[in-house]
Amino acid sequence: MLGIGKDQKSAIGTIVERTSRFVFIVPLKSRTATEVRKAFARELSKLPQAVRLSLTHDNGLEMAQHKLFSKKTKMMVYFAHPYSSWERGTNENTNGLIRDFFPKDTDFRLVSRYKLKKVQDLLNERPRKVLDWKTPKEVMNQLLSA
Repeated sequence: MLGIGKDQKSAIGTIVERTSRFVFIVPLKSRTATEVRKAFARELSKLPQAVRLSLTHDNGLEMAQHKLFSKKTKMMVYFAHPYSSWERGTNENTNGLIRDFFPKDTDFRLVSRYKLKKVQDLLNERPRKVLDWKTPKEVMNQLLSA
């Protein structure tokens, strides 16, 4: 869920909707549990309840406030088993796509929100084989109109 930047001093959050593969890149001021909880809740609040039922996270300390997150967002939070990144394969693959734009030594404190959202838009408008060559944006729009 988190892309860690240069010298582990900056980060972005990634949220990937499972059905559509729609990605949200979330700017983070810090990696604290409070910042991650608030930033993720703010981003997810833009979606209808029907597509924000649960969140699967890895076991980092940044999700230590998962109970408060669940209470505020009405979303269940599940955790992947330690060292089992395949349990969050879609998110791991998406993080790899994001690394095409922001290499590992990127200092995310120097990347504007506009640039992050531009990359988000590019990824959401990129056809995917797993979606029968539809874009995540197209599939998300279908989900929201159903």
